[in-house]
Amino acid sequence: MKLLLDTHLLLWAAGSPGRLSVEARALIEAPENELLFSAASLWEIAIKRGLGREDFRVDVRLLRRGLLDNGYGELPVGSEHAVALDGLPPIHKDPFDRLLVAQALVEGIALLTSDERVAQYPGPVRKV
Repeated sequence: MKLLLDTHLLLWAAGSPGRLSVEARALIEAPENELLFSAASLWEIAIKRGLGREDFRVDVRLLRRGLLDNGYGELPVGSEHAVALDGLPPIHKDPFDRLLVAQALVEGIALLTSDERVAQYPGPVRKV
C-alpha cells in the first residue's frame, strides 16, 4: 500500500522514532508498504525552521537525502494538487496539511497523520 506521511510523522520517523505510535511504526516498517513524502513537507520544514520553531530544527537537505536513501519516494506538488484544495471542507487552516490531504485524494494514496483535525477529512486519511 502507498502511504504518504505527514510532516510530523516524517520528522519522528527520521529522528525520534520513539514518538511514533505502535500502529504508525508497524505501517512504516512493513516491507509491503511504499512510503512517500511530499515536497510540501520539506517546504513546511524549511519555512518553520527559518521562523525558529523548535519542533522543526532539522536540516531539510539532510532529511531529504536520508528519506531517499531509506527508500522513501518523493511526491512533487503539482497543479492538480493545488486545484484539489478548492474542494476541501474548511476543517483545518494549515495550508501544508491541506495540501497533503489534497495530494492523497488526487493520487489515491493513504495519508498517515497523528493530527486529530487532519484525520477529520474525508477520503484516504488515517490517524495513527
